[in-house]
Amino acid sequence: MTLEAGPRVRILPAGESALVIELGDAIDPGLNQQVYELATAIERASVPGVQELIPTYRSLLVRYDPLRTGFAEMARNFEQMAAAAVSARPHREDRRFVFEVPVAYGGADGPDLPEVARHAGLTEEEVIGHHTFPTYRVYMLGFAPGFPYLGGLDPRIACPRLKTPRTRVPVGSVGIAEQQTGIYPLATPGGWQIIGRTPAPLFRPDHEPPVAIMPGSFMRFVRVSAEEADAVRDLVHDGRYEIPVRRRGF
Repeated sequence: MTLEAGPRVRILPAGESALVIELGDAIDPGLNQQVYELATAIERASVPGVQELIPTYRSLLVRYDPLRTGFAEMARNFEQMAAAAVSARPHREDRRFVFEVPVAYGGADGPDLPEVARHAGLTEEEVIGHHTFPTYRVYMLGFAPGFPYLGGLDPRIACPRLKTPRTRVPVGSVGIAEQQTGIYPLATPGGWQIIGRTPAPLFRPDHEPPVAIMPGSFMRFVRVSAEEADAVRDLVHDGRYEIPVRRRGF
């Protein structure tokens, strides 16, 4: 069963205790912002039975209590809210506050930097420059706790995934996959092209919230030396480090 709530909106069941509200079919900052505005509207409405909201690039997953409600009732609750989200003019993005994530590029921390440079027809220094220049939007978290999928990568350094994924990517690795860049918050398998590594912790289960950079926020990569990265690790070990947040002009 699928409910059409407008020219761009579809509400679909996702098992017996969840539904998906699709607001479009593209990776676009305006569309992503509408997803988060819809999530905020649902939170404020305090709809009975809603248990969890999980935003993605273009859709919102809503988990609900199937003992209290069902798909048809939930879909009716969200139909008007979803239609309003896509018809309203998105609010201006607030980029005044930007997380600045330190990264040591290349060498053992970025084993795929030479391949990314070769694929792009650039020098390694040029790749680093293109990677550190943008202010990235955190479109969503996924794959692993705290893994930020970032929009705004310079297309000149876009690069395919590895043909054979690694069985273990070190925690903090910064990678590129097609038009995306992101950070591995845990040591996991992965197939992204690794160009650097951050000592900043993105996921700490003993903190509240456990995720350092939330979806819908903005961040930049700041190049640091290996020695500076080690100094940050010492601060992290001592519990005295938080990712810097800079106030920037409009």
